[in-house]
Amino acid sequence: MVFRLATRALRLLPPEKAHNATLALAGLAAPFLPSTATDDPRLAVSVLGLHFPNPVGLAAGFDKNAQVPHAMAKFGFGFVECGTVTPRPQIGNPQPRLFRLTQDRAVINRMGFNNGGIAEATANLNRRTRTGILGINIGANKDSADRIADYATGSVCRLCDGQCFVAQHAGAAWPAEQG
Repeated sequence: MVFRLATRALRLLPPEKAHNATLALAGLAAPFLPSTATDDPRLAVSVLGLHFPNPVGLAAGFDKNAQVPHAMAKFGFGFVECGTVTPRPQIGNPQPRLFRLTQDRAVINRMGFNNGGIAEATANLNRRTRTGILGINIGANKDSADRIADYATGSVCRLCDGQCFVAQHAGAAWPAEQG
């Protein structure tokens, strides 16, 4: 019932404001969320030395600055992927860039790699409670002169708190993708 009321309230907000409010609420609720129940062992998956309690994860894009991976893990995800994180902060695409498809119960995300950069994500990860498998999605800054160096920066920084990395090589933040 609480989730139903919260969902109705969030739908009164524009999509991006609702997204930001959801992150803030998840952060506030995290200490009060119960730990997830143990997954059925039949759901466990092992890939490249990582042992996932279940195969359902939260992909990058929801928690771009690694603000609430601990809260999201408590919702039962087998892993949580934060990002896309770029070496330097960037604003992403112009607004509006997040659109609701109410009848389809879906959204269109054209946000780009809007994020606070590696420094912000690292600070957030330093404060987190370690729960579950954490993935970090790294990307290049839109105006980067050397995208390979951006990926190298992302993969060797303090974000090594992640157990796995995903290199985001395309997206709406790249000039070729902006049509």
